[in-house]
Amino acid sequence: MSGANDPYDPKQVAALAPAALEQGVAAARQAFEAAADLDQLKAAQTAHVGDRSPLALANREIGALPPAAKADAGKRINAARSAVRQAFAERLAALEAERDARVLAEETIDVTLPWDRRLTGARHPLTTTQELVGDVFTAMGWEVAEGPEIEAEWFNFDALNIGVDHPARSLMDTFFVVGKDGTADSGLVLRTHTSPVQARVMLTRTPPIYVVCPGKVFRTDELDATHSPVFHQLEGLVIDKGITMAHLKGTLDHMAEAFFGPGIVTRLRPSYFPFTEPSAEPDLLCFVCRGESVGNPDRPCRTCGSEGWIEWGGCGMVNPRVLRACGIDPDVYSGFAFGMGIERTMMFRNNAADMRDIVEGDVRFTAAFGMEA
Repeated sequence: MSGANDPYDPKQVAALAPAALEQGVAAARQAFEAAADLDQLKAAQTAHVGDRSPLALANREIGALPPAAKADAGKRINAARSAVRQAFAERLAALEAERDARVLAEETIDVTLPWDRRLTGARHPLTTTQELVGDVFTAMGWEVAEGPEIEAEWFNFDALNIGVDHPARSLMDTFFVVGKDGTADSGLVLRTHTSPVQARVMLTRTPPIYVVCPGKVFRTDELDATHSPVFHQLEGLVIDKGITMAHLKGTLDHMAEAFFGPGIVTRLRPSYFPFTEPSAEPDLLCFVCRGESVGNPDRPCRTCGSEGWIEWGGCGMVNPRVLRACGIDPDVYSGFAFGMGIERTMMFRNNAADMRDIVEGDVRFTAAFGMEA
């Protein structure tokens, strides 16, 4: 009969020896630390944690041990495998942090930079201002009237009581259209104001007439911060029975509130225009200080120069001579007319300081207004 089995055979369990396990853990740690990126770390994980790794093969040897030795060997190998997994997790965390930092640095986007250097176009604020004018007056039952920009001298001057020898005619700084013979006697001009539209309306319509006439006009001015050879005007005309200056004042006050906000009113200063009698220049209550800067050195106002009012345009009752020239009986009908620059109105309303910004076509200027009129 054979003798009792040997309870522990070192030759069969050499892979489970403490020295062998420590060597496996050290090799795994060294391989993990040597991994320069996540791909290399994945390869090291397969070699030292996978099914064919030294520790996995050593774990299989536990089955060859006697029952009394299996528990102790199992504890040693579990500790070794736990140490390897911890070393892997630490290196994985470090490499992922390095990757995230690198990606953040390489792919950072400066959100303060222009997103597109080729800006799209925008509707010009003059266009939207003219549309606002139309909205304000059509809401009152008025009509929008238009006329040609190349105008006959008769409509531009004579019909408006500006005769050939009238001094106002020379002050218009007019662009005359050259005729076929090379002289300026073609009888045509680039209109100096939108008042010719009023004359055309009176000649083609029967009162009552309520029209507003926005449009482009031309004068031989130099382009600077406050002047332009090409600009836009807004004119209004009313012809009806019993029209007085009170109707004119009420219309201007309504327009001022529509453009500049509640509480903004106008005042009329006596003036002279050949096509209105009496004539006046409407001033606008300063929409910044609302008159509170007048006589108040502690609160100066740059917009109105601490005067409380801002010059806005011209107005008056339509001159009877203009009514007769356009075929309307001044003994039956009366009317008023007013006019102001659209650029000036827009500059007031939107705090634009330089006329050149309006006409230079820089989309950065127009884009700032968006769809706001």
